[in-house]
Amino acid sequence: MSAKEKLRFAAEQRAGAWCAGETVADYSNESAVSAEKSIALEGSLRRLKRELALAWAACGAFEWIAFGYLAFSSALVAAFAENLAHPLRLIAAQAFVAGIILMLCRIGARSEERARAAGRGLAARFWRFWRHWYPHIFFLFCFEELAYLVHLVNHGWEDTKLIAFDHWMFGVHPSVWLEQFATPLRNDFMQLAYLTYFVYLLVIGGILYFRKEWQAYWSVMTYSAIAYVIGYFIAMMFPIQSPWFAMAGWWRGPLQGGPFTATINFIEHYGRVRGAAFPSEHVAGSLAALWGAWRHRRWLFWVMLPLVAAMCASTIWGRYHYVADIFGGIATGTIGYFLGKWVMRRRGAIATVAE
Repeated sequence: MSAKEKLRFAAEQRAGAWCAGETVADYSNESAVSAEKSIALEGSLRRLKRELALAWAACGAFEWIAFGYLAFSSALVAAFAENLAHPLRLIAAQAFVAGIILMLCRIGARSEERARAAGRGLAARFWRFWRHWYPHIFFLFCFEELAYLVHLVNHGWEDTKLIAFDHWMFGVHPSVWLEQFATPLRNDFMQLAYLTYFVYLLVIGGILYFRKEWQAYWSVMTYSAIAYVIGYFIAMMFPIQSPWFAMAGWWRGPLQGGPFTATINFIEHYGRVRGAAFPSEHVAGSLAALWGAWRHRRWLFWVMLPLVAAMCASTIWGRYHYVADIFGGIATGTIGYFLGKWVMRRRGAIATVAE
């Protein structure tokens, strides 16, 4: 081998050794980066798992009912997906709502811990408020969602059965028969009675909230949750439009009234759900709140009782429900109360323990 060849061979050896060193170094660097990413991912997963565990620990009986409803209704959506236009959107919406509830529970619990250590400031009051009052928004979400779930299992409407039941019981069609007594003043009074539904749970909940009676507060919310959830599932299996739709054209004309009639017409125009009329969720929610008043504020029960009775009558007068819907709402509201009492005796049922 000539000197020139020896020099070239030595250069190639050095270059090969340098490249090999670079490859080993690169591999080592890549391994280190990969290990760091793996450790970071494991740490993130551990923190996430811990946060979820703490969020679940901050949940109470109301959340048990809410998550149970979301899980079971999502399973029904998956099972009967062919009957729905956008099943994945519905499941995603329910998962999102579940995530929001978990987040509120976790933030609320952490806020209470900080308040006990450093005093209750504006932030603590803010999170306490939303931790306790989000159930009203949850109920609204579930009710409005029924517009998409009402034909989940049954493609038809079952109103003829309830129309026949009402006629068998009374010999007349109640909402049609009542039209002979309609005047603008009476109509407005009945629509005012119908509007009182929206304040029952707010009033009993507000009294217990500001008195810081957390056991009683969450008990009333749980009574309502169970009553509503039973009604939601019945509505999915037995779709009822309501007289407003099924009996359209049976009356001489629309009910005329004053400001309360106009208010109801506005609410019904933007918030009406076609379906979910049986059992009446208005009656179920009112009965659950009424039972809550009986148990936790007896004087309020006696104030609410005539209002709830008038509200039940107004659902027939206003053509929103059949009498059968009222019976169904009374039954589900009462079942919600008695089941709720049992659930609230379970360990961990109280969502918040605060001073």
